[in-house]
This record gives sequence, structure tokens and C-alpha cells, in this order.
Amino acid sequence: MTTDLYYTDEYDEYIDRFHLLGEEEKAQSRKLRANRKPKKSDSQIIAALADETAGLEGGWKISYTPARFETEWLLSSLQPFYDQGLINDVLSQVKGGKEANVYLCKAEPGTGLDLIAAKVYRPRQFRNLSNDRLYREGRELMTDDTSINRRKDSRVTRAIKKKTEFGAEILHSSWLMHEYGTLGRLHSLGAAVPKAISCGENAILMSYVGDERRAAPTLSESRVDGHLLQPLFHEAMRNVELMLQNGMIHGDLSAYNILYWQEQITLIDFPQVTNAIKNGSAYFILKRDVQRVCEYFARQGFARDPLAITEKLWWKYVGLDPVRKLEEDF
Repeated sequence: MTTDLYYTDEYDEYIDRFHLLGEEEKAQSRKLRANRKPKKSDSQIIAALADETAGLEGGWKISYTPARFETEWLLSSLQPFYDQGLINDVLSQVKGGKEANVYLCKAEPGTGLDLIAAKVYRPRQFRNLSNDRLYREGRELMTDDTSINRRKDSRVTRAIKKKTEFGAEILHSSWLMHEYGTLGRLHSLGAAVPKAISCGENAILMSYVGDERRAAPTLSESRVDGHLLQPLFHEAMRNVELMLQNGMIHGDLSAYNILYWQEQITLIDFPQVTNAIKNGSAYFILKRDVQRVCEYFARQGFARDPLAITEKLWWKYVGLDPVRKLEEDF
């Protein structure tokens, strides 16, 4: 079924899929308001979220006890997965971050899984996608299964340039969809990453690493036996090379974004995945990823030359002058 039967353009499809209101519609809505309310402060937004929990809590009981401001956002983000029969409980929070929190969920038996991880992005007012423009260069804007052509859709371009509310929502949705799409692609290629299970408007379900008592710690939190340092380093570089071979760079790789469980590693956190060909800063982003991984292993007693590794990988799979500046798409 094609979207042409239902949408006049990609802009309208994007609004419908992510329940966003366009700029023209917002202007009309503002004119109809007899008494326009002032913009809410962060504290007012938190209070409003806390006061709206009754509806969802009444229909879906979870074991985890979230903070007052967290309850509505968490349940509304995960409700679609509950309705789809993918999860039936939230057991605990396993990771908190500036951009998103990760929760341990109980899977529905029909999924064939016992536990599932849910990455829930924070409300836009309270998250910090740092330096996102650096990583977005050369990437398409993504919906749940298609890309938005920025050159053809001038309204989307203007919304992003002007940093409007609609533009910010487009970037958030695209950021999330890039992470989900990257996980799916890398897992199918044989990378050591979680398996992507499902994606909602504000959350991603993926396979869980750990057990019910403890989530897998990061490498930075782990003690690794000396005889495992070499094979683990080679596995980390295998994944870096596999990504680059397929035009991708992690963008934020370090011992803090590599899980360690049962003598195996798993790479996580892919919202900042970078296009190795179209991003003018790709070489420097790759170099930083490799250097951070090498620094961890060097501290453990297994030292390797990050610059030599970066040069070898770059010229083998990309082969472009690292000191280049591509013209921005918008």
C-alpha cells in the first residue's frame, strides 16, 4: 500500500505518523485561542506530567516505581508495546542518561523472550542531544520506514532552520529512527549489538544483555582478565571495521558504550551514528572512537596505536581526503 493514496506530500505523512501539528495549523490554532496561556516553565511541565498519571496507571500496573515526573512519560511511551503484546511489566531502570533511560521489561511469553530492554527518550524539554548537528550532516531525515527528502520539502527545511517546535520534533523522530534502523541493519550484518525488536514514537525495544538481577555492566565498570584483553579488543575493532565497511561510524564509542557480559562485548547507543562518506567530519569522528577504545585497553595493559588503526581503516574503506568540508544540505 502506497502513501500516495492518503497523503498529499511527505510533510502530511510525517505529521500523521508522529502526531505532529504543522506550522500553518499551529498558526490557525493560535488565532482561535481567546486567552493565550504563557509558556510553561520546566517545573510546571514536570508537575503536569505528575498530575496526569491516573489514566494509564489505572489500566497497566507495573512492578517498577517511577519518580512522580517520570510516570506519565514512561507509561505513555511503553503503552504501545504493551498493547502489541510485546511486554507485560516494567521491572526496573537499568541505566539513566542525559538523552534517554533504559528499563528492564518482562516480555510476553509469545515473543519467545524472557526479558527485553526498553530505551525511552526523555521529554524534549529535559534531554540534551549534544552536538547533534555534527552527526546529522549527510544523514536523511527518517520516519518509521521512509526518509524525508529535505531538498524537495522546503517546509521541513524551513522548520529545521528556524528551530521551530515542529522542526525539533522532526529531528527527534529522525534521531530515534536512525538508532532503530542502525541496530536492525548492524544485527543483520553480524555485529555485536542488541537486536532491535520494535520502535515507538519515543522508545525502542531491543534484546536485553544481563539477567533479572543485574544488567550487563559497561567495560568501564568491569574487571577484565588479562588473557581476554586481546580477543575483546579485536572484537571491538571488528565491529568498528564492519560499520565503516557499510558506511557507518558509531560516533560516541568508548568503554562507556560497550557492555561486558559473560566474557563477551556488546556495542550500544547508536543515535549519533555518522555517515562515513557524506559527513565532512567523519575521519575525525572515527579517529576519536578508535582512540577512546584504545585508551581503555591501554590502561588495562594492552596498548595499540589508534592513529595507525584509524589510517588503515579509513583508507581501506573510505579513501577520501580527511581534511574536506562538504556543502551542507540545509
